[in-house]
Amino acid sequence: MTSPETLSAGFAERLSTLAADGQVDVVILGAGINGAGLFRDLSAQGVRCLIVEKADFGSGTSAAPSRLIHGGLKYLETGEFGLVAQSTLERNLLLKNAPHCVTALPTIIPIFSWTKGIWAALRTLFGSTSAPRSRGAILIKIGLFIYDYYGSRDRVMPRHKLVGRKAALRDIPAMTKSIVATGTYYDAKISHPERLVLELVTDGLDANPRSAAANYTTLISAGDGVLTFQTESGPAFSVRPKLVVNAAGPWIDHVNAALGVPSKMIGGTKGSHILLKHDELLKALAGRMIYFEADDGRICLVYDYLGLALVGSTDIPADNPDSVVCDPKEIDYMINSVRGLMPGMTFDHSQIVYAYSGIRPLPASNASIPGLISRDHSAPVAEPDQARPFPIISLIGGKWTTFRGFAEEVTDTIVKRLGASRKTTTRAMPIGGGKDFPTTASARADWLKRESVETGLEIARLDQLLTRYGTKAREIARHRGLWTDSDRLPHSTDHSLAEIDFILQNEAVEHLSDIVMRRTTLAITGSLTLFDLQRIAAAMAEVRGWDETRVSVEIEAVTTQLATRNHMRVK
Repeated sequence: MTSPETLSAGFAERLSTLAADGQVDVVILGAGINGAGLFRDLSAQGVRCLIVEKADFGSGTSAAPSRLIHGGLKYLETGEFGLVAQSTLERNLLLKNAPHCVTALPTIIPIFSWTKGIWAALRTLFGSTSAPRSRGAILIKIGLFIYDYYGSRDRVMPRHKLVGRKAALRDIPAMTKSIVATGTYYDAKISHPERLVLELVTDGLDANPRSAAANYTTLISAGDGVLTFQTESGPAFSVRPKLVVNAAGPWIDHVNAALGVPSKMIGGTKGSHILLKHDELLKALAGRMIYFEADDGRICLVYDYLGLALVGSTDIPADNPDSVVCDPKEIDYMINSVRGLMPGMTFDHSQIVYAYSGIRPLPASNASIPGLISRDHSAPVAEPDQARPFPIISLIGGKWTTFRGFAEEVTDTIVKRLGASRKTTTRAMPIGGGKDFPTTASARADWLKRESVETGLEIARLDQLLTRYGTKAREIARHRGLWTDSDRLPHSTDHSLAEIDFILQNEAVEHLSDIVMRRTTLAITGSLTLFDLQRIAAAMAEVRGWDETRVSVEIEAVTTQLATRNHMRVK
C-alpha cells in the first residue's frame, strides 16, 4: 500500500485503512473545487468518502480561473436571476468563511454611452443568441441596482455608485477618453484558489476520520461493483462504493465512458489569462478591478493579483483539457484589449510574467456565442443497472463561487439515497486557515503579538505567514523540521525552508511542481528562480530520498511546463 514516502503520512494512513477495508459510502472522482467541496460536506455529515484525483488536488480547471469570487453580473443579461442570487450569496459567505484568501474587490465599469444596449439586452434576455454590445449607463445602472438587490443577503460590502466622465478621468487619467461615466460595484477575489481546494480536502479529512483522499491516483477498472485504482508510486487497491460521483470537470465524459455509461454532457470553452509586470497600471488601479468591454463586445478584466496585473479572459470553444495552452492570438487579444482601455500607458509582450489557460466544464450547448452558455450547474444521475450496482452522479457546469451551494444540493441528494440525513450545515463553516482568522486590525495585531511571543518569530514574518496561510500559520510557525525559519530560499527570501518542509510533511506533495505551482505562489508571481527551484528540489530529495536522477527529472518537468504552457522561463 502507499507509504508515507509517497503521500504525506496522514493522507497515506487514511488511504491504507480505507483500502484494507474496501467498503466506502461514496467515491468522488476528481478533486477540483466541486469535488473537494462535496468531499468536505459529505464527510461532515458522517458519510465515509474517498476522493481520488488523477493528478494533484486542484491542478486542473480549478487552477485556471480568473481568481474572482463574484456574483455574475453578466448573468443578468441571460435572465439567470437564480444563479445571480445564489452566486452573490455564496460570494458573501466566502468573504466570511475564507477571509484569509477571499477579500473584497471594488470594481469599475467604464461606460461609453448613456442609452445603448437596451434593446439588445432585452433580446438576449428573451433568448437571442447575440450578446449586447456597448452597454450604456442606463442599462448598467439597472443591472447594478438588481445586482445589489440580489447581494443583500449576508451583505458585507457597499452598494454601487456612478460618477461622470470628469470625475472618472480625474481618478484614472490614463483611461480612454471615450467614456461618458463609470460605475463602481463590489465583488471579491481569491489569492490562492489551489490552496483553498486542498483546504477543503483536509477539512473533510478532519471532519470524518474514516474518509480518505488520494492524489496522483488513476481509475484502472470498474466492474462488478468494484473500482480499482493505481497510485503513482504504490500498488493498486480496490473499493466497493455505494455511490459514485463524477466530479472530473472537463474530463467528465471520459470518466463516464470508463465507468461504462458513455455520455455527452460537457461542451467546454477555453479561458486564458496573462499576468503583467506593470507598476504604473497597478498604481492607477489602486486595488480595484476594471471590468470592461473589448472591441468585440466580450467582457474583459484587469486587476492587481499579488503585485501583478492579471488580465483576462478569452472564451473559445475547446474540448481537450490535456493540451490546453494560452496561444499567441489570445495573448495579442488581451494585450490589445487593455491597451485600448488604457491608451495612456504602454503594453507589450515583454511585460508578461506568466500565462495560464483552462477548460471551463460547461454543459453541452449549441449556443453560437460561448459567453451565452449557462454557468449554472446540474447533477444528472445514471441509475444502477445489472452490471453496475451503484448510481453515478455527474457534476455538470458550475463556477468557482458557487461550489459550496452546489455541494450542499448534491450532499442532500446523496444522504437521502443513503438513508441518512444532514447533520450540519456548511453555510457558516470556516474553511482551512479561515478558522478563527482575525478580521480587524486590532484582532490581527493581538494575534501576531501573541504568536510572536509563543513561537519566537518576528511579527513581520508571522504577518507574511498569516496572509499566506491564514491561521494555519500557527502550525507552520511552530514547525522546524529539518530547518529553522532563518533558512530562506536564496532569492525568494520571504519563503523559508522550514515552511517548505511543513508543506512536504503535511500536504500530500508528490512532485516538485506541487510545491511551486499549487502549495505556494512562487511560480505564478514570477518570483521563482532556477536557484530556488534547485534548493526546493534538494529539500524534497532529503525528505523523500530522491537520487540525483529523480531531482533532475523533477526540475526539468517544472521548467518545461512553465516554458511551454505558462510562457515563463525560469532563470
